[in-house]
Parts: sequence; structure tokens; C-alpha cells
Amino acid sequence: MSFEFVLRLVGMVALAVGGVYLGVNLSGAAHQSAELWGVVFGLVGALIGLVGTPFITTRPARYIRAEIMQLPATALVAGMTGLIVGLIVAGLVSFPLSLLPKPFSQVLPLVGAGVFAWLGISIFVMRQRDIFSLFRGRLSGRLAAEGAGATNEGRSVLLDTSVIIDGRIADIAHTGFVAGTILVPKFVLNELQHIADSPDGLRRNRGRRGLEVLNRLTKESVTPVRFTDQDVPGVREVDDKLVLLAKQLNCAVITNDYNLNHVAQLQGVTVLNINELANAVKAVYLHGEGLTVKVIQEGREPGQGVGYLEDGTMVVVDEGKARQNEQVSVVVTKVLQTTAGRMIFAKLDATSTNNHR
Repeated sequence: MSFEFVLRLVGMVALAVGGVYLGVNLSGAAHQSAELWGVVFGLVGALIGLVGTPFITTRPARYIRAEIMQLPATALVAGMTGLIVGLIVAGLVSFPLSLLPKPFSQVLPLVGAGVFAWLGISIFVMRQRDIFSLFRGRLSGRLAAEGAGATNEGRSVLLDTSVIIDGRIADIAHTGFVAGTILVPKFVLNELQHIADSPDGLRRNRGRRGLEVLNRLTKESVTPVRFTDQDVPGVREVDDKLVLLAKQLNCAVITNDYNLNHVAQLQGVTVLNINELANAVKAVYLHGEGLTVKVIQEGREPGQGVGYLEDGTMVVVDEGKARQNEQVSVVVTKVLQTTAGRMIFAKLDATSTNNHR
């Protein structure tokens, strides 16, 4: 027998008894038979209790429980702290309000308690990151002052499917640049297995590559790698689960998925994008600096040649078409940063041109 069914029976009995009393009392005013009105109102009360009890008991409780499960622990702590602070302020304000003439002395303390409680919760939840950062900064400073050798192990990070298939995360983790524990949710692993079992050859190869990267990650990563069974009930899409789980755990998401990157940022989740990292660590070339590149194809403009550096940066060489398939020395004339990456415009080095002639 389920708990909800028990509550239905309790509600049915309670409202049936209440209906009988109500019917008997109303029958006197209507000059009708008390037994008939009692039976009718009792049956109506029993029906309402049987059908409507879950809508005022278990179902609101389930909804509140589901909402609380999606909230990160920091938000819950901040909300409870804000509630306590708001009620303390309301208690201090209620004394002067109670000295006002009636009915203000009776109404305003209650209104003030509700208002200050709401303000406390709202302020602490909205500024939770600043508040926790303030406490973490003070704690780190105190430990350092005491010579405790405090270390910042960093927060945990979640991996999404695309960044695992990409494979570069294994090299990054091997260098130790990822701080904290690397978490791989079970639903991400399940998606990788589903891709690896796909009838499409390309998808199957991508899935198998992702599983190989995970195997390498567990063996070579400097930071610990852990598989977690934590899930987000009621959510089917893997990206949505990943964002909500990151909010619950208050951790970052490592990805190279453009859409997931923006969705996570809109919901206040920290995102570490592998593509942005790759662009950030590319070598910086200044105007007038020389470099060597192999011209492999023609450019869009007449006479231009195009080559690529080892990190994938495109180099557009003026008058480089004639030196196609050759390794040439060039001088940087302009560096352009685009959404697709960094482009370098260059011209042939005069010394290299003279030697070629």
C-alpha cells in the first residue's frame, strides 16, 4: 500500500466527517432533514478527499523536492543563511513597529518578517558567489598566515561527449593544467557506448575513439579521473543533464561544443572551452617578425599563397603563389583574430626572394 493511497484514505475520512457536520449544521438553517444533508455532504466530502488529497500533499511535496534537487548546494546554503539573517533583522525591527498604534502594531511586524526574509534569501542567493569567494579568500589567507601550506586543489570539472571524442583533453590532463577531479557522468559514458555501437561507420569510429581517449585519460592523467552515477531525473537530453548536474555540483564543464558552451553560460555554469584554449596558447607573432612556412595552395586574391603553421594557424603569403609547395621565409605584416581562429598575413622575405632568383 503506497503512502499516497494512505493519504487519500485519511483525507477521505477527514473530509467525510467534516461534510457530515457541515451538512447537519446547514440543514437547520434550510429546515431540511439533518440525516439526508449529513449523508449527502459526507459523501461529497469523502469524494473530494479521495480525489483531491494528493494535490495538496504529495504532489506539491514532489515538485518542491525535484526543484530542490536541481539547486546547487551553495544556493541552498546561501538561501538558508539569508533566511536566518532576514528573520534576525525582522526581529530587531518588530519591536519599534509593535509600539505603533493599532492595527499597525499587529500587522506591520508580520509583514516585516515576510519582507525581510524574502530580501535576505534573494540577496544571499544572488550574491552567493561573491560571498563564498570572500570566505574562501579569508580562509586561504588565514591558513597561509599560520604556515599550514594551504593548497588550491580546484573544483571538479565535468567532461561532455564532444570533448572526449576530440581527444585533446587527454594531453591537457597529462600536463596537469586541469585542477580538481575530472568527473565523467555515467550518462555521458552511455552516450559514447551508443555512438560506438552505431551502424554508421563514421559515428562508430568516433565513439570508439572516445572510449580509447577515456582509457588513456584514466591511465595518464595527472589529476584523478572518476566516473559518477549521479543523474538528473526527468531530463532526457545529455547536454541538459550535464548543465543541471554542473549546477548541482557547482563545478565547471569542459567542452568544445558551441551550443552547449552558450547554453551553460546563460545558466550561470562555468565553461572551459578546448577550442578557446587552443587559440589562446598559439604562438604570438608581431608585425615585422619572420617565420618559415610551406606554401601549399593558392589564396583568394591574385598571386597569394596559403600555408599553415604546426598549430593550424593560416598564413596568407603575398606573392606566394609562385612559391607553391616550397618552404619559404616570410615577414609578418598583419595578424587578424577571427571567430575561426588566428590568421597571419605576410610577405616574402626579401633575402629569401633574392636567393630564389
